[in-house]
Amino acid sequence: MENKMQHYLPEIEQEKMKRLHDIEDRYHAGDLTLEEARRELAEKVGKVNPYHIAYVEQTMTEESDDECIREDIHQTLHLLDGLMDTSLPNLPETHPIMHYLRENEEMRRLLLAVEDLMQYPMIKNQWLELYDRIKLYPIHYKRKQNQLYPVLEKKGFTRPTTTMWTFDDLVRDIIRDSERLLGEMREEEFIAKQQELLDYCRDLMHKEEAILYPTSMAMISPKEFEEMKEGDREIGFAFFDVAPEETAHTAEKAPEAVPAGFAADLQALLGKYGYTSGGSDKLDVTTGRLTLEQINLIYKHLPIDISFVDENELVCFYSDTDHRIFPRSKNVIGREVMNCHPKKSAHVVREVIDKLRSGEQDRAEFWINKPGLFIYIVYVAVRDKDGKFRGVLEMMQDCTHIRALEGSQTLLTWAGENVSDKASAAPEAKGSGPGSSTPTAPEAEAESPSDSSPAPSVTAITPETRLKDLLKQYPDLKKRLPEIAPEFKMLSSPLGKIIAAKADVRMMSERSGVELNSLIGQLKRLIGG
Repeated sequence: MENKMQHYLPEIEQEKMKRLHDIEDRYHAGDLTLEEARRELAEKVGKVNPYHIAYVEQTMTEESDDECIREDIHQTLHLLDGLMDTSLPNLPETHPIMHYLRENEEMRRLLLAVEDLMQYPMIKNQWLELYDRIKLYPIHYKRKQNQLYPVLEKKGFTRPTTTMWTFDDLVRDIIRDSERLLGEMREEEFIAKQQELLDYCRDLMHKEEAILYPTSMAMISPKEFEEMKEGDREIGFAFFDVAPEETAHTAEKAPEAVPAGFAADLQALLGKYGYTSGGSDKLDVTTGRLTLEQINLIYKHLPIDISFVDENELVCFYSDTDHRIFPRSKNVIGREVMNCHPKKSAHVVREVIDKLRSGEQDRAEFWINKPGLFIYIVYVAVRDKDGKFRGVLEMMQDCTHIRALEGSQTLLTWAGENVSDKASAAPEAKGSGPGSSTPTAPEAEAESPSDSSPAPSVTAITPETRLKDLLKQYPDLKKRLPEIAPEFKMLSSPLGKIIAAKADVRMMSERSGVELNSLIGQLKRLIGG
């Protein structure tokens, strides 16, 4: 790992790096004054690039559990002031790094507003309006953790994952705690939390822009950045939307590359047994025959999210569902699973994998239980017919709707319909036997679903106002709801349709974390009320 990083960087002079590390170490220890350290740097090291600091951090600095606390980037950057070039090349606005910088620019503006409001008596509505924007910023971290970090890991630079991720989550948690304290009007604690936000968030942005982004530009190729764009859009952006780019290669289908090596051998083997590379050929699975297209469609439409980690602890697969609970991107494929989790939870991941691998356990269950939300997660050991450990299957499902079900439903009913109305309107069952009381497809088609009836006119938005009624009266509202909170994007998914049928404004507030009165005000703004 120590030598891997240098293969993706301009030529690294090892002796120069050792001198840089020695001077930096003695300065941090107090053995050198600032002037002495700068003089030695100028004489023995010379010009320093951000990736030199990253390389020293990765290969010459011992990891410790408290390094996130002891690390002081400002002290290092202050030492290197005038000796290190942190400028970025002239990048197009569509470059992934530019999106990170744009988010930081907006966040800095919001932090200035935080500083300003802290000087005056607390007016809750002003803070609520400000936090409606601030709470979007953690999407910036999700993209870093799922897009930028995995590419750097593969090239040997793992410190952002093991160190910076902890800071990412720290700032995210400060924002989340601030929202909670604001909702509870715990003024003194809330204001104290704002100073933490200012200190940690600015410190983290400083390190991103001084070290992470310039090093990324040095290590990641233009082609890799181009491939990153699709995953970036899938996860989303904090304060703006990014449309897919119109490029020549999207208009014309590129010619298929001739497979080489293992791929060619595999294709030849499949051809020998009557299978070609076309997507219409059926493959023998354990209990049937399916085309590759059918297999992918099945995965895409499963009501659960699935991920698979092989016996080498590498992420091999995740199901690309529209209702995905947590963000994923293609850059996670081939990533070590231990690097897919923040450092504070790594010990739990390690224990789960070790006990599933050893056979001491076969499954591990977790669940997240919050008001209006229940997420169920299970990890299952995958073993072959000989009992050999082959990996771990993770299954995750939003079971909020399932837990809310009561009684029994034996009649065909669509989302949003009233079961009791359906039962009274159904024709008398004919015949006997299992399922004879359930209407057939034509019978169900002939019935008039309750959803087709006019929705009650919404004259005022209250906590009890039903989302279904709002969406019927204001059809464009669904597209605009993510402006209030990114969690509302899920309303466009199959699961979202079920939730929309039963949710009211109070549940929307609980589910999204947006304070109730703030949510009502923003709904009124969106519908022009």
